[in-house]
Amino acid sequence: MVEVPDGGEAALTVRLRPLAVETEGIVVTSTRSNRRIEEVPTRVEVIDREEIEEKLLMTPGDIAMLLNETAGLRVQSTAPALGGASVRIQGLLGRYTLILSDGLPLYGSQSGALGPLQIPPVDLGRVEVIKGVASALYGPTAQGGVVNLISRTPNDERELLLNVSTLGGADAVLWLSDILSPTWGYTLLSGVHVQGRADVDGDGWADAPGFLRVMARPRLYWNNGRGSSLLATVGGMLEDRKGGTVTGGLTPAGTPYAEELSTKRADAGVLARVLSRGGQLLAVRGSASFQRLEHTFGSVLERDRYGTAFLEASLAGTNGPHAWVIGAAIQHDVYRAEDVTGFDYTHTVPGVFLQDEVSISSAVLVSASGRLDHHNVYGWFASPRLAALLRLHPWTVRASIGTGYFATTPHTEDVQAVGLTRLEPLPPDLKAERARGMSLDVGHEIGDVELNATLFASSVLDPVQTVRTADGLALRNGAGPTRSWGTELLARYAREPIHLTATYVYTRST
Repeated sequence: MVEVPDGGEAALTVRLRPLAVETEGIVVTSTRSNRRIEEVPTRVEVIDREEIEEKLLMTPGDIAMLLNETAGLRVQSTAPALGGASVRIQGLLGRYTLILSDGLPLYGSQSGALGPLQIPPVDLGRVEVIKGVASALYGPTAQGGVVNLISRTPNDERELLLNVSTLGGADAVLWLSDILSPTWGYTLLSGVHVQGRADVDGDGWADAPGFLRVMARPRLYWNNGRGSSLLATVGGMLEDRKGGTVTGGLTPAGTPYAEELSTKRADAGVLARVLSRGGQLLAVRGSASFQRLEHTFGSVLERDRYGTAFLEASLAGTNGPHAWVIGAAIQHDVYRAEDVTGFDYTHTVPGVFLQDEVSISSAVLVSASGRLDHHNVYGWFASPRLAALLRLHPWTVRASIGTGYFATTPHTEDVQAVGLTRLEPLPPDLKAERARGMSLDVGHEIGDVELNATLFASSVLDPVQTVRTADGLALRNGAGPTRSWGTELLARYAREPIHLTATYVYTRST
């Protein structure tokens, strides 16, 4: 307050100092540039909270329906006896899809055939999907794309969701959230999920496998309100699944057949961000996960362990028309089989990456990114990527092209369905898979109507294929590439309280 005597005058000088603040909730984080979704050269599909709530009321125990109803994504059954599934993006195999939680690989580098069926959606704030080759951003496990599950932030909420299905399933999910102080908060997700074995068609085989799953995930948040933040989480899950023949059911050989899977998983992760006064953002991400499986195929028992450790540091900033990111990461994957020999592996992959987004004009934005990795088994890999955004209101055009690679392991979709016992030893000349992909996206707005059309294509060189042999199954590199191409059409109408969405997807893979 400034007091001025009656009839007097006073000069007041106010100096404003710019303060850099990291905005939340209105930016896309999966592209590393932290831009508003309208300004991102790479097409990112965002599933918002409203759509998540619609799907979780129908399937509160997993995200399969949520992803399956997103254009370009397909949740494909890979282990029918146990209800296993993987997420295919634009026709590419599910093992090429990287599933993250708040940017952290908490579910491992290869989430496994049951991955999307073990993730409850109650604590999700939104889902960001990058379709197509994304190795330039996330390394060797993102050859097909990225599904980043962004959690809800603390907001003094309590939710209890109870669900019962006609096939004998039941879900009980508890969500707790509190703001402890202006800077601290926490969330807690816990759940119990039960499904009884169901033989719908009466053929003696379980069409819906039985399972009992218990899980918990607390998260701790800190935010100083000036751009620096911290997220720390731990998680645990126990699950038993049973499939195969039901009581009284027999195989054609006249014997019962049971397929069972016991899973124990634990993980921990940290995401720290520090925003300097100059506007540069230092981000450090780290996580570790451990998973133990006991898989029974009839009379055969296979026990194995997966472990993943991950650490990444990046620095992002702006310089005139440039928005840049530079960083380094290292990932360590370990697999050990206790009952089958010859398939153990230890993969260590350090890498460096950079990205530069240049605003050529108010209508043109170009992004160039690249990553250089060294795989301790397969050697050096360079993964460049180019993307461009052209905005001519009401038209928006996005184009991208990039390359990537996938480090081959014995855990293909076919092998996960039948077990390693039937698989022959991996040939010494087995190569890593390499991918090339492109997409062209055109959007148009007419009042409350949004239209979008996408053309995409990709090819995988040296694809690892499962072939039958006299002794069982074997993995071989294919003689020719695997190719996928197709189109996506989207029409969306939004005027409260009405929201209408229509999609059409055509995919062809050879």
